[in-house]
Amino acid sequence: MKIALLQGKEQREKVFKQQHLDRLRKLGDVVVNDTAGDPSEAQLETLIRDADIAITSWGCGPLTVRVLDAAPNLRLVLHAAGTVKPIVTQDLWDRGIRVSNATAALGKGVAETALGFTIVSLKDMWRLVRETREGGWGDGANVREVYNVTVGVVGAGKAGSHYIKLLRQFDVDIALYDPFVSEARAKEMGARKAELGELLAQSDVISIHLPSLPETHHMFNRERLAQMKDDCVIINTARGSVIDEEALAEELRKGRFFACLDVTDPEPPRPDHPFRGLPNVVLTPHIAGAVNNGLQRLAQAVVLDAEAFMDGEPLEGEVRADQLHLLA
Repeated sequence: MKIALLQGKEQREKVFKQQHLDRLRKLGDVVVNDTAGDPSEAQLETLIRDADIAITSWGCGPLTVRVLDAAPNLRLVLHAAGTVKPIVTQDLWDRGIRVSNATAALGKGVAETALGFTIVSLKDMWRLVRETREGGWGDGANVREVYNVTVGVVGAGKAGSHYIKLLRQFDVDIALYDPFVSEARAKEMGARKAELGELLAQSDVISIHLPSLPETHHMFNRERLAQMKDDCVIINTARGSVIDEEALAEELRKGRFFACLDVTDPEPPRPDHPFRGLPNVVLTPHIAGAVNNGLQRLAQAVVLDAEAFMDGEPLEGEVRADQLHLLA
């Protein structure tokens, strides 16, 4: 059994630590890429030669016919990242090669960040910290607890579903909008299924967990933002394209609600973008998913799926060709 890690040295060392490589070596012969930077097609062809399992990450791909021809025994591609769209090709699907990603591991970090934004924003800590730093001592008049409020979750993918799981530790009403989730499934998750308009009108916090698709582009437009309650907190740790940013800036200038944005469209926003100066916006540089030690979650997910594959068990992160149009 040959396992080929295709990502460049720097990327591999960020994600995979010695304990992860040791576990992979228990499954077979492991070949690593010790060159710097993203691998070229020629490098991929050399690295993957005669491999049974290939491990990819950001900067690897696509896995073209030329690359796949070098590995006629390839049975599984494990993607130590989120979306597999940069690596998969039709030829890969045609050959019956299975594909798995680490979206669930990424989703945990995203959900935890969204929960952090939820708690801190309801507590009005952003304003209180600023006023205290400037010599004041805030009165806490706008502080709210994560109690007896409605939290709207838009999208129940890996991140959204984990966010719901975390929210179940609090006494809150969880409303879920996801057309692909049934009422029964929503209830099983600990939420109640809601239409989008209903969720917007009722929620004290709205956390967005949508993929970037033509159907979700500017889903949060001027009309939908106007439906949101005053003093609502809107959190976007998904994709910047799901919000009409011009319309959001207009609403924020009115002081109607508060926004926590980890993503924008494009990234980064221009230096004079209103998001950078409005007092009711918190802007973070796309850190919700996995950074620094959090990247090791991806390696753990890949190792677990490699072990499951060898044992004939289901893969936690398996992706099918017919799912691609719904994925980020």
